[in-house]
This record gives sequence, structure tokens and C-alpha cells, in this order.
Amino acid sequence: MTIQHAQTSERTLALPTDVTQASLEAPAPLFQLDQVGFAVAGRALLEPLTLSFPARSVVGLIGHNGSGKSTLLKLLSRQQPSSSGTIRFEGRALRAWSDRDYARKVAYLPQQTPPAAGMLVKELVALGRYPWHGALGRFGDIDREKVANAMALTHIEPFADRLVDTLSGGERQRAWIAMLVAQDAECLLLDEPTSALDIAHQIEVLSLVRQLARERNLGVVVVLHDVNMAARFCDEIIALHSGKLIARGTPDKIMTPAELETIYGIPMGVMPSPDHGHLISFAR
Repeated sequence: MTIQHAQTSERTLALPTDVTQASLEAPAPLFQLDQVGFAVAGRALLEPLTLSFPARSVVGLIGHNGSGKSTLLKLLSRQQPSSSGTIRFEGRALRAWSDRDYARKVAYLPQQTPPAAGMLVKELVALGRYPWHGALGRFGDIDREKVANAMALTHIEPFADRLVDTLSGGERQRAWIAMLVAQDAECLLLDEPTSALDIAHQIEVLSLVRQLARERNLGVVVVLHDVNMAARFCDEIIALHSGKLIARGTPDKIMTPAELETIYGIPMGVMPSPDHGHLISFAR
């Protein structure tokens, strides 16, 4: 069961003529979209998009409900095929990847996670190893090590023998994220992983996601409904509106009154947080 990387010395180095400093600092795109759209019964849910997602970065997708955020994530995760255009992952078209090879590279967590009735936390995390050995494959020492490491990284070892359904919302999300870590993927696709959590647990989960991205050189694409959380935890923000790309940039670029009014359609203000200095927005 599958729910479907550091950015030098004081002395300047001499580079070959065919290698630029920018090419050393900027990894190749993780995903590349060329005129990718999605429609149902003639109604466009996602207008043709041409954009790329960087590797080793946390990218937040924001916008109104129905703006196309979750649809885009489902296309990237191969939960749905696009109606038009081409999506490439690591330079290869998605259709060229086998299911198993893609699941070894990309892990997806939907907004509504499946039931885990009667399942222990360690059993849930172990499901992340499925792409590596299949349903009847042997669960070996490497698998056990990956599961143990995943639980340690997400700080859920104390809950290993607890039933998933007995965990709090934040603990449960950490268990699901541990399963993705055990999957050993290079990219995490997360659809509103904080939607049912209080603010404290939202910060806990997003701090964990950012930590995992930094420590394991992961690429992360995360759908968020709170632009302030996106600005605090993401390296880059992509804003959609009615299936169209309307803004993209670093948090500093997006967190301006003009950009936010374009995205949300209401007058917005911005100020630095007195606690951590990150920009926060508010409706005027």
C-alpha cells in the first residue's frame, strides 16, 4: 500500500568555461510541466501550465478552495492523468516510469488519509517499504532499519506499539509522514497535511517537513491553505486561482499587499512577526 537534495570559500574557484556558478548552486528541476491541463466533462479545473519545481526545496501551493492546488498535486503524483501537456520527473515523462520505480522516487500523502483501524504505528510505517519488495517480498534487515530510522526522524518511536487510531491529530500526521520517509523517496507530495490540526500541531508538522527536506535533501511540494504558514516554512510559493498560475516567488516576493490582494481578491496587509521575524499577512 503506497500513499503515493546544499546551497564556498573566500577564494574564488576557477570554473570550466562550460560550467557556471549558477549551475553548481541550482539543481536540475524535479518536475517540469509543459502546457499541462486537466478538464472534466469539458470544464477546465486546471488551465495549461508551463512551470518547473526545483529539487531540494520546499514549494508551497496556495490559493482559494477550488483553485486547482489538489488537482495539480494529483497530476504530479500520477493519481490522475493530465488532459493535455507533458509532465516530466527528473527529465523523464511520467508515463515512462513504472509504478514501482515511481513509488521509489515519489511519495504522496492525500488530504484524507485511508483508515488504519487495528493497525499499530510501526505497521503503518512499515507499509512505506512496499515499493521495495512487494506484497509477498521478504521484509529484511534493511527494511527494519529504514522503518526504525523513519520513526526516529519523526520522533514517534514512543508510539511504535500504539494503535494509529489512538494518536492525536499531530501524532497521527507524524506517523503518516514517517511512512513516507520509510518509503525512501526523494520527493514528498503533501496535500494539506495540516488542515485538521490546531496551530501548535500545524507548526509541529511543518517544522518536521522542513527539517526532513534539509537533512535528507528532499524535494517537497505541499498544498497549504494558510499563506502565513507557507511563508514561514516554504522556500518558494506558487499561487493558483481558478486553475491558473497567478503568482510565484520567494515568500518575500509573495508577501506584499499587492500580490496577496491579487491572489485572494481582498485588501491585505503585511507585517513582520514580533516573535520570529517572518512576514505575516492579515485582511484589512
